[in-house]
Order: sequence, then C-alpha cells, then structure tokens
Amino acid sequence: MKIIKTLFRHHKIMLLIAIFITISIAILGLVKFDSPPVKIKHFDKIEHSIAYFFLTLFWLFPFKKHNSLLIIVMCFFYGILIEVSQEVFTRHRVGEYYDIIANLIGVLLAFVLFNAFFYKKDSFSKK
Repeated sequence: MKIIKTLFRHHKIMLLIAIFITISIAILGLVKFDSPPVKIKHFDKIEHSIAYFFLTLFWLFPFKKHNSLLIIVMCFFYGILIEVSQEVFTRHRVGEYYDIIANLIGVLLAFVLFNAFFYKKDSFSKK
C-alpha cells in the first residue's frame, strides 16, 4: 500500500501513465489485430469500460486540484473521436454507439470512485 501511495503522490509519473494509456487506446482502437480465438458476446464493451475507466482515473490524479469536470468531458470526447476515426479512417474497424456508451460508463465510474476515495478525503496528499 505504501508503494501505491508513493506512486499517487508523484504527479509526473501519473501524467506519463495517462499519456501512455491515451496513446495505447488510440493504437488499439485504430490498428488491425487478429480476432481473439474465443469470442464472448459483448466482452468488448467491458474492455471499453475498463480502458476508459483507467484513462480517466490516470488523467484525474495529476490534475485533481483543477477542474475534474473538464477531464471527464475530454475523456468522453476522446472516446467519440476514436469511434469516429475508426469509421472514417479504417476499413477494418467500425465505430459503434454502444462502444461510446461503454466508454461513458468507464469515465463516469472512474469519476465517481475518484471523488469518493481520493479527492474528497485527499488521502494521498496528507502524511
């Protein structure tokens, strides 16, 4: 737990992780990959929610003193941008409205948990 607290105190590390996740989502969303050997119905929506949960969470940490609502909106619109880019710029991917909804669920979940555990208590900046 001490390692996690130390990590969250270092905003530069959190910012680098946020940038890495942002780039990773773009790559995973736009590059063609082989389809998984086992297909589980709607599993990709869970993947979307998880990806945007971590995207939002790691952007909230370095900027928690600033307007978190702006970060929420930007993460949501980033998801829309990726979905539109899939539709417009690729032949192998399609943008889906349900993916946007799954992204929004991940964004909102991160926002709620962040505010419940980190921002209001500010548990990592004390001590």
